[in-house]
Amino acid sequence: MSGRRPPPDQGGPGFFDDPDTAADVEASPPPPSDRRLVVEADGGSRGNPGPAAYGALVRDAGTGETLLAEGLAIGRATNNVAEYRGLIAGLEMAREVDPRAAVEVRMDSKLVIEQMAGRWKIKHPDMLPLAMRASTLRPPEVVWTWVPRAENKRADALVNRALDGTPVPRAEQPAPSGRAPGAAGASL
Repeated sequence: MSGRRPPPDQGGPGFFDDPDTAADVEASPPPPSDRRLVVEADGGSRGNPGPAAYGALVRDAGTGETLLAEGLAIGRATNNVAEYRGLIAGLEMAREVDPRAAVEVRMDSKLVIEQMAGRWKIKHPDMLPLAMRASTLRPPEVVWTWVPRAENKRADALVNRALDGTPVPRAEQPAPSGRAPGAAGASL
Protein backbone atom coordinates (compact mmCIF):
# COMPACT_ATOMS: atom_id res chain seq x y z
CA MET A 1 0.00 0.00 0.00
CA SER A 2 1.31 3.38 -0.89
CA GLY A 3 0.12 5.26 2.20
CA ARG A 4 -1.31 8.04 0.06
CA ARG A 5 -4.20 10.03 1.36
CA PRO A 6 -7.45 10.22 -0.61
CA PRO A 7 -8.39 13.48 -2.32
CA PRO A 8 -9.60 16.21 0.09
CA ASP A 9 -13.26 15.61 -0.78
CA GLN A 10 -12.95 12.16 0.82
CA GLY A 11 -12.95 13.61 4.32
CA GLY A 12 -9.44 12.60 5.35
CA PRO A 13 -7.22 9.54 5.24
CA GLY A 14 -8.61 6.13 4.35
CA PHE A 15 -9.10 3.47 6.99
CA PHE A 16 -5.81 1.79 6.16
CA ASP A 17 -3.66 4.92 5.92
CA ASP A 18 -1.12 5.20 8.70
CA PRO A 19 -0.83 8.89 9.62
CA ASP A 20 2.68 8.27 11.01
CA THR A 21 3.98 6.93 7.68
CA ALA A 22 1.85 8.89 5.21
CA ALA A 23 4.63 11.48 4.85
CA ASP A 24 7.14 8.71 4.04
CA VAL A 25 5.67 8.10 0.59
CA GLU A 26 8.27 7.52 -2.10
CA ALA A 27 9.68 10.73 -3.53
CA SER A 28 8.90 9.89 -7.15
CA PRO A 29 6.08 7.39 -7.59
CA PRO A 30 5.12 6.54 -11.16
CA PRO A 31 3.08 9.36 -12.65
CA PRO A 32 -0.65 8.71 -12.76
CA SER A 33 -2.11 8.06 -16.17
CA ASP A 34 -4.53 10.49 -17.76
CA ARG A 35 -7.16 7.75 -17.88
CA ARG A 36 -10.23 7.95 -15.66
CA LEU A 37 -12.27 4.85 -14.90
CA VAL A 38 -15.54 4.18 -13.13
CA VAL A 39 -16.06 0.98 -11.14
CA GLU A 40 -19.67 0.01 -10.49
CA ALA A 41 -19.99 -2.85 -8.02
CA ASP A 42 -22.74 -4.64 -6.16
CA GLY A 43 -23.32 -7.77 -4.15
CA GLY A 44 -26.37 -9.55 -2.93
CA SER A 45 -27.67 -12.62 -1.18
CA ARG A 46 -31.03 -14.34 -1.20
CA GLY A 47 -31.34 -14.70 2.52
CA ASN A 48 -28.78 -13.17 4.84
CA PRO A 49 -26.74 -15.30 4.80
CA GLY A 50 -27.87 -17.19 1.74
CA PRO A 51 -26.89 -17.92 -1.84
CA ALA A 52 -24.79 -14.91 -2.78
CA ALA A 53 -23.14 -13.30 -5.80
CA TYR A 54 -21.41 -10.13 -6.87
CA GLY A 55 -21.36 -8.03 -10.00
CA ALA A 56 -18.80 -5.48 -11.05
CA LEU A 57 -17.92 -3.56 -14.17
CA VAL A 58 -15.35 -1.01 -15.28
CA ARG A 59 -16.31 1.82 -17.60
CA ASP A 60 -14.28 4.51 -19.28
CA ALA A 61 -15.31 7.72 -17.49
CA GLY A 62 -15.15 9.78 -20.67
CA THR A 63 -16.97 7.55 -23.13
CA GLY A 64 -19.08 5.42 -20.79
CA GLU A 65 -17.85 2.32 -22.65
CA THR A 66 -17.90 -0.87 -20.56
CA LEU A 67 -14.35 -2.23 -20.63
CA LEU A 68 -14.69 -5.25 -18.35
CA ALA A 69 -17.50 -6.85 -16.38
CA GLU A 70 -18.00 -9.87 -14.16
CA GLY A 71 -20.87 -11.43 -12.26
CA LEU A 72 -20.23 -14.59 -10.24
CA ALA A 73 -21.90 -16.63 -7.53
CA ILE A 74 -19.82 -17.02 -4.35
CA GLY A 75 -21.80 -19.66 -2.47
CA ARG A 76 -23.45 -18.96 0.87
CA ALA A 77 -22.53 -15.56 2.29
CA THR A 78 -23.99 -12.40 3.78
CA ASN A 79 -24.97 -9.43 1.69
CA ASN A 80 -22.05 -7.39 3.08
CA VAL A 81 -19.52 -10.08 2.15
CA ALA A 82 -20.97 -10.14 -1.37
CA GLU A 83 -20.73 -6.33 -1.58
CA TYR A 84 -17.04 -6.42 -0.64
CA ARG A 85 -16.41 -9.23 -3.14
CA GLY A 86 -17.95 -7.03 -5.84
CA LEU A 87 -15.68 -4.15 -4.86
CA ILE A 88 -12.62 -6.40 -4.95
CA ALA A 89 -13.54 -7.71 -8.41
CA GLY A 90 -14.12 -4.16 -9.67
CA LEU A 91 -10.77 -2.94 -8.35
CA GLU A 92 -8.99 -5.96 -9.85
CA MET A 93 -10.53 -5.22 -13.24
CA ALA A 94 -9.66 -1.52 -13.02
CA ARG A 95 -6.08 -2.53 -12.32
CA GLU A 96 -6.15 -4.83 -15.37
CA VAL A 97 -7.33 -1.94 -17.57
CA ASP A 98 -4.85 0.65 -16.24
CA PRO A 99 -3.16 0.31 -12.83
CA ARG A 100 -2.37 4.05 -12.72
CA ALA A 101 -5.79 5.36 -13.72
CA ALA A 102 -7.86 7.57 -11.44
CA VAL A 103 -10.91 5.58 -10.33
CA GLU A 104 -14.33 6.50 -9.05
CA VAL A 105 -15.96 3.59 -7.21
CA ARG A 106 -19.75 3.72 -7.24
CA MET A 107 -21.73 1.38 -5.01
CA ASP A 108 -25.13 1.35 -3.37
CA SER A 109 -23.60 -0.11 -0.19
CA LYS A 110 -23.23 2.80 2.21
CA LEU A 111 -21.37 0.48 4.58
CA VAL A 112 -18.64 -0.45 2.09
CA ILE A 113 -18.22 3.08 0.73
CA GLU A 114 -17.98 4.68 4.18
CA GLN A 115 -15.62 2.00 5.50
CA MET A 116 -13.29 2.21 2.51
CA ALA A 117 -13.27 6.02 2.67
CA GLY A 118 -12.21 5.73 6.32
CA ARG A 119 -15.27 7.42 7.76
CA TRP A 120 -16.74 4.31 9.43
CA LYS A 121 -14.95 1.67 11.46
CA ILE A 122 -14.88 -1.94 10.37
CA LYS A 123 -16.36 -3.73 13.35
CA HIS A 124 -17.28 -7.16 12.00
CA PRO A 125 -14.33 -9.57 11.92
CA ASP A 126 -15.50 -11.15 8.63
CA MET A 127 -15.25 -7.76 6.87
CA LEU A 128 -11.69 -6.92 7.90
CA PRO A 129 -9.84 -9.34 5.56
CA LEU A 130 -12.07 -8.25 2.67
CA ALA A 131 -11.49 -4.56 3.39
CA MET A 132 -7.76 -5.22 3.66
CA ARG A 133 -7.75 -6.98 0.28
CA ALA A 134 -9.69 -4.10 -1.29
CA SER A 135 -7.24 -1.61 0.20
CA THR A 136 -4.30 -3.41 -1.43
CA LEU A 137 -6.04 -2.93 -4.79
CA ARG A 138 -6.86 0.72 -4.18
CA PRO A 139 -5.53 2.84 -7.03
CA PRO A 140 -3.34 5.89 -6.39
CA GLU A 141 -6.31 8.21 -6.95
CA VAL A 142 -9.75 7.00 -5.87
CA VAL A 143 -13.08 8.59 -5.06
CA TRP A 144 -15.65 6.58 -3.10
CA THR A 145 -19.21 7.44 -4.18
CA TRP A 146 -22.41 6.07 -2.69
CA VAL A 147 -25.20 5.92 -5.27
CA PRO A 148 -28.88 5.06 -4.86
CA ARG A 149 -29.78 1.51 -5.85
CA ALA A 150 -31.55 2.78 -9.00
CA GLU A 151 -28.21 4.16 -10.23
CA ASN A 152 -26.43 0.82 -9.79
CA LYS A 153 -28.59 -1.24 -12.16
CA ARG A 154 -25.80 -2.61 -14.36
CA ALA A 155 -23.89 -4.13 -11.44
CA ASP A 156 -27.15 -5.34 -9.87
CA ALA A 157 -28.09 -7.08 -13.15
CA LEU A 158 -24.77 -8.96 -13.04
CA VAL A 159 -25.52 -10.08 -9.47
CA ASN A 160 -28.96 -11.36 -10.44
CA ARG A 161 -27.66 -13.16 -13.53
CA ALA A 162 -25.13 -14.98 -11.37
CA LEU A 163 -27.76 -15.86 -8.76
CA ASP A 164 -30.09 -17.08 -11.52
CA GLY A 165 -27.44 -19.46 -12.88
CA THR A 166 -26.08 -17.42 -15.82
CA PRO A 167 -22.84 -15.95 -14.48
CA VAL A 168 -20.73 -13.55 -16.50
CA PRO A 169 -17.09 -14.59 -16.23
CA ARG A 170 -14.46 -11.97 -16.92
CA ALA A 171 -13.39 -13.87 -20.07
CA GLU A 172 -16.75 -13.15 -21.77
CA GLN A 173 -16.30 -9.39 -21.80
CA PRO A 174 -17.28 -6.80 -24.34
CA ALA A 175 -14.72 -6.36 -27.08
CA PRO A 176 -12.68 -3.11 -27.02
CA SER A 177 -15.12 -1.61 -29.51
CA GLY A 178 -17.80 -1.85 -26.84
CA ARG A 179 -19.64 -4.59 -28.74
CA ALA A 180 -20.21 -7.66 -26.65
CA PRO A 181 -19.63 -11.14 -27.99
CA GLY A 182 -22.76 -13.21 -27.53
CA ALA A 183 -25.16 -12.17 -24.78
CA ALA A 184 -22.51 -11.66 -22.09
CA GLY A 185 -22.12 -7.90 -22.27
CA ALA A 186 -25.05 -6.86 -24.39
CA SER A 187 -27.24 -5.83 -21.48
CA LEU A 188 -24.51 -4.06 -19.56
